[in-house]
Amino acid sequence: MNTVIAFIIIFGALVFFHELGHLVFAKRAGMLCREFAIGFGPKVFSFRRDETLYTIRLLPLGGFVRVAGEDPELVEIKPGYNVGLITDKHGQVTKIIVNNKSKFPNVKVIEVERIDLVHQLVISGYEDNDETLQTFKVHDKAMLVADDQETQIAPYNRQFASKSISQRFFQIFAGPMMNFILALVLLIILGSLIGTPIKEPILGELTTDGSAIESGLKQGDQVISIENIEVSSWDEMVEIIQGSPDQSLHFIVNRNGEVLEFDVTPKVREYDNTGFIGVYPSVEKTVLGSIAFGFEQTYFWTKEILFGLGKLVTGQFSIDDLSGPVGIYSLTDQVAQSGIYNLIRWASILSINLGIINLLPLPALDGGRLTFIAVEAVRGKPIDPQKEGIVHFIGFAFLMLLMIVVTWNDIQRYFL
Repeated sequence: MNTVIAFIIIFGALVFFHELGHLVFAKRAGMLCREFAIGFGPKVFSFRRDETLYTIRLLPLGGFVRVAGEDPELVEIKPGYNVGLITDKHGQVTKIIVNNKSKFPNVKVIEVERIDLVHQLVISGYEDNDETLQTFKVHDKAMLVADDQETQIAPYNRQFASKSISQRFFQIFAGPMMNFILALVLLIILGSLIGTPIKEPILGELTTDGSAIESGLKQGDQVISIENIEVSSWDEMVEIIQGSPDQSLHFIVNRNGEVLEFDVTPKVREYDNTGFIGVYPSVEKTVLGSIAFGFEQTYFWTKEILFGLGKLVTGQFSIDDLSGPVGIYSLTDQVAQSGIYNLIRWASILSINLGIINLLPLPALDGGRLTFIAVEAVRGKPIDPQKEGIVHFIGFAFLMLLMIVVTWNDIQRYFL
């Protein structure tokens, strides 16, 4: 159960902050955000605040921010339709009733002759037994009511396409950006909790199964030299130890002002045949150190993930090596058992991974949409929205197929 809770919290946080980036920058640009959703499928919980419906959906496989103009409008009114109008004291239409008009006793019913809810915001039509054409101004926040569901109209200046290239770019880029910011914050918190390694070769905690404690070394010892090679940093010490598996090394250390000598034989790590003596670096807890640790670790894991993607492209990794939700759940289970600190680190790595994957220039991903905006900036005009939509649809179908393949591989790897 702890693993389930950990997985839900981690995955939910990654999706929440990603979509929050999209939402905040959309609102800053004046876009109409119809829905902020965590998950897909049927709604489990929802509430409305201002113009946006906030929902949690059944399938925890991601999330979305539905911005006006990105998808076709759900309600379309054409000439010849009979609709009901509700107006305010200034005569502006505030609600357009598409069906079930009998539930609104004071509604004015007209047969639509002309309607423009995008640019001019007007609706014209005839009442029953009246041949006089009436024209009504529509409020820019008027509601379309269909099947008892209200949908706010989206004038062109509130739609995604009406905004500048930079506004659209940052609205899309903000999602992955928030994943990197989340990872950075988590790693800064981690650094403040566990401390940050100091550069000097001072021994920290010793493990009971290592050769350091067996040889008489103690926490706090500062290594002066190994095999008569002067050691001035922790990294230099680690390099010598890792390169000398199962070889006796002569250590000279400073212990509280006293110079002592020890012979230590590094044991062999099975997975990479490098040496280790079972000692952690000494750490310190400072605000600046924690911040530096956060940035260093964010850079390190970003580089490692990009390196892994490069291997996938060059064929050094195969699809069988990829993990989907099932694999991530299984790995989260393993990490959760090793403690909260490793779980925080794992969450930050997943957040960086999500940010990088979304920036790949593939259709249906944020990176694919950014690519279309970049092409528009170069050619001076947007690509046909229908053609772009087809590309994203094909890309989404491909990603769903890839998800099925990866999930099946995970099931075979972990459960069969």
